[in-house]
Amino acid sequence: MALYQRSGLTQLRQSFAALLSGQAALAFLPAMSLLAFWLGGELALITTSAALPLLYLAGQRFGGGVMLPRDAVSGILQRRTFEELTEQIFQRAQSQGRLSATFFIAIEEFDQLIERYGHAAADIIVRQSGQRLVSALRDDDNIGKMGEARFAICMAPVRQLDLELCIQLAGRVQTALEEPISVDGVTVYLTASVGFCLSTRAPGPDGAAWLAAAATALRIAQQHGPSSIRAFSDQMRRETENRAELREDVTIALDGGQIQPWFQPQISTDTGQITGFEALARWNHPVRGMIPPSDFLPAIEEAGLLERLAEVMMYHSFAALKAWDSSGTEVPQIGVNFAGGELANPRLIDKITWELDRFDLSPNRLAVEVLETVVASTPDDVITRNINALGKLGCRIDLDDFGTGNASIASIRRFSVSRIKIDRSFVMKADRDPDQQRMIGAILTMAERLGVETLAEGVETVGEHVLLAQLGCDHVQGFGIARPMPFEQTLDWIARHNAKLQDVPRIMDGRAT
Repeated sequence: MALYQRSGLTQLRQSFAALLSGQAALAFLPAMSLLAFWLGGELALITTSAALPLLYLAGQRFGGGVMLPRDAVSGILQRRTFEELTEQIFQRAQSQGRLSATFFIAIEEFDQLIERYGHAAADIIVRQSGQRLVSALRDDDNIGKMGEARFAICMAPVRQLDLELCIQLAGRVQTALEEPISVDGVTVYLTASVGFCLSTRAPGPDGAAWLAAAATALRIAQQHGPSSIRAFSDQMRRETENRAELREDVTIALDGGQIQPWFQPQISTDTGQITGFEALARWNHPVRGMIPPSDFLPAIEEAGLLERLAEVMMYHSFAALKAWDSSGTEVPQIGVNFAGGELANPRLIDKITWELDRFDLSPNRLAVEVLETVVASTPDDVITRNINALGKLGCRIDLDDFGTGNASIASIRRFSVSRIKIDRSFVMKADRDPDQQRMIGAILTMAERLGVETLAEGVETVGEHVLLAQLGCDHVQGFGIARPMPFEQTLDWIARHNAKLQDVPRIMDGRAT
């Protein structure tokens, strides 16, 4: 690559600059002054004394500044020093009309590497990864250690640099990191994601914003799977600003009633009757209108307000149950989602018990929806005790998104799961895909043997509904039944749905009635 070819003149200049700007040059100043006086007298001494500081400053100019402290072995800068250098390079590139780029690199699934190979092996992996980065770059590019398994690169300014060259460099770095590493005779395979930002696309006037943009690009890359590469773009900038604004608004939204549950019905495949509703969070922003959950749920999590969200959802869900009861409408239960953070609250049982008593509801009216990924990764700790305590209290335990989290049969039994919710990825086009049908059939057979009910999520077509009923799935939910709706619309929907059931012929004693 032409960008990485260094001429002999460049090397000579940098060596000269390093000699003049390095601390070692200071040791020769007295000797050089004496030599000048011996050869030329006082005039030569005065001239030398005036010239040497100028040469020292010139060396700093050519070398890009004073030599920065680096790791004695790897040559990698510590985070604070790297950030300061990045600021200098950004300003110099701007003033000189040159181009540069910052890169953020993360070794994927580092926690699993520690768990599998131990901390000592993980330290070796990080050290060798750093050495590989140094070998893959030019001598005047800078590398910083930004975290346990994260590195950053700031390129020395150049005259020509574009998106294609940056992608090539990112690929080169990624290839170097993903070469197998031998640790104590064991071959370890790594994956790494890379995000980068060109200096011309920096979203702010300083190096901090430039570096933050590369970190944002890395986060987006990680969302698209291992070994991904992403460049910072204006769209990412808008998304980042939007998320920051949402974090600021979310507390007001939770306390001001902007975020409330919408309800999606669940029906029996045998009778067609309503067997419950699932409460799904929806945000009606006074300025932006309806904000998708995919946008505001991460903002709530980043703001540390997931527990507050669960409280809001539970309160409004129990109020809906009481309103349905008061209207004479039969809704057996309501499902409320609880993430790992809420389930880890030692006071969770007391809070739920208090809310049930407050609304005079029996525990079996609440279905606690727990993601399969939470169950699959939960050791015997507070989460386990809380889920089991809720089951003993009388609440139903629904295992959500089944098929995505590798929960074992032992986990299903350990948590006293009442119902398995089959993930929509298995339901999609199941009426036309034999492989999907076999997978659903296997799940239903397992559930039947364990004495656990089943519900299929994401049912969108009549064909999927019919197939699931034929295979023996107990309940269905999805757009094919009804979309989530605010409480005010549920009573009319329930009335229309029950009216349709009255018109369906039923078979009794062998005769149609």
